[in-house]
Amino acid sequence: MAKKSKNQHQPGGTPATVALTAAGVEFTVHSYDHDPSHPSYGEEAAEAMGVSPDRVFKTLVADVDGTLTVAVVPVAGSLDLKALASAVGGKRAAMADPALAERTTGYVRGGISPLGQRKKLPTVLDTSATTHPTICVSAGRRGLEVELSPTDLAGLTGAVLAAIGRG
Repeated sequence: MAKKSKNQHQPGGTPATVALTAAGVEFTVHSYDHDPSHPSYGEEAAEAMGVSPDRVFKTLVADVDGTLTVAVVPVAGSLDLKALASAVGGKRAAMADPALAERTTGYVRGGISPLGQRKKLPTVLDTSATTHPTICVSAGRRGLEVELSPTDLAGLTGAVLAAIGRG
């Protein structure tokens, strides 16, 4: 069962929740008990929160022509690497080395948030996000999600909107 808290910065908050609080945007934190044996972090989050998987977005880090780039896509689908490269004016994209993604963002795999990263990376948000009033993304650790408007997410991350998800 997921617990909710609204716009409350709790002690020990993550860089993502700190960034959201500092920006003054409306958001809700959802926490749940992470099961390390679950095959998919994103699907586990959707199930635990009772939210449709098309409203829960995963944060993936890819290498586009030598530049680490963040892709935010629904957990129900996958990332179209060609579309991601095209969205940022690149030619070729491949998934980034997980250790490099962790070092660069400051988050662990399965808990990488598009918000509050150690180093600001180019970000692309799948256009399907705009069909929902709010979406959920990682709040910076496994078992913690943040719900906010896709407009606020795009504004805070400087994201480009593009069709980068595959159903």
